[in-house]
Amino acid sequence: MHPYKSLPDKAFWRPSVAELNAFEVNNLWSPKFKIKPDSKVATYGSCFAQHIGNALQDRGFNWFITEQPIVGLPPEFTKKYNYNIFTSRTGNIYTTSILKQWVSWASGEATPPDEYWEANGRIFDPFRPTVEPEGFESIEEMRMAREETIKRFKQSIVESDFFVFTLGLTESWVNIEGGYEYPLCPGTVQGEFDPAKHVFVNQDFPTVRNNLQNAILAMRSLNPRLRFILTVSPVPLTATASGEHVVLATMYSKSVLRAVAGLMEQTRRFIDYFPSYEIINSPVFKGAFFEPNMRSVSAYGVRFVMDTFFQSLKEKYGDLIVEDVDAKAAQASADVVCEEELLGAFGGGQ
Repeated sequence: MHPYKSLPDKAFWRPSVAELNAFEVNNLWSPKFKIKPDSKVATYGSCFAQHIGNALQDRGFNWFITEQPIVGLPPEFTKKYNYNIFTSRTGNIYTTSILKQWVSWASGEATPPDEYWEANGRIFDPFRPTVEPEGFESIEEMRMAREETIKRFKQSIVESDFFVFTLGLTESWVNIEGGYEYPLCPGTVQGEFDPAKHVFVNQDFPTVRNNLQNAILAMRSLNPRLRFILTVSPVPLTATASGEHVVLATMYSKSVLRAVAGLMEQTRRFIDYFPSYEIINSPVFKGAFFEPNMRSVSAYGVRFVMDTFFQSLKEKYGDLIVEDVDAKAAQASADVVCEEELLGAFGGGQ
């Protein structure tokens, strides 16, 4: 008798993969936590994180939005001005270091730098460069708007039951003088690039792990009952400043992020990992979930991932009401705001 004798089918490739149609592969996730329809779920992270919030809402769950659109804003402008994209109006949080940066502002451990960017008489927030497409009228307005988001970000930590974070990148741009990080390289969308102070850092495993661990522990100090679900974005990099081919840079980045997420899930009882990355990128599915550019995840792929998420919850906990989502809703949920995609314009597009 040896340990392999008592393992379930999912532990072996032949019965759980080779003998099945790819779309019959199951048991990919056994959720640690029961998410009830009324549980408050905050969502942040890379572009793919937006699908989770949309899917929660589409299926009748409580996607916890703490920063609501301003009164009188027409519905068609909601997404343009970055409302109802994440739980608060942070914009994309691609790296664990930027997550830690936001948490430090929310906890009061640090204050945002005084830096601002100006273009055509308008003011842009270096840490949310796309949330106001035409910019702010004044520095004061920019800072007041950011303070409101910090307040609402803190609210999402303090009041949520679950915090879903999608890890997106290891590549980052840092102000070497101030020791803080930008979500996008200065000069690409707004601002001016200064090689003397804007430094590229491709974060390694210890850096990503330490930043994520410190951010999560700081959030738990604000809300000891907060539980986390980590995912890794399956979307490849639009561009890389690493010097490597973008394919190699993508594999490095996603491998580090996946390893960190796995370690955190294995060592912390209040952290779970959901395999959206594996579902989209595994060779088992033969790239079927990508659009022809092999980067954008199709509406069908998004729906398959989200169906797996909710079906896994239902199979384990049994009494959840999981509403069906029609094709039109799935397509709408597949449309996301992705700041990193703007980098593609500098290399001839995608």
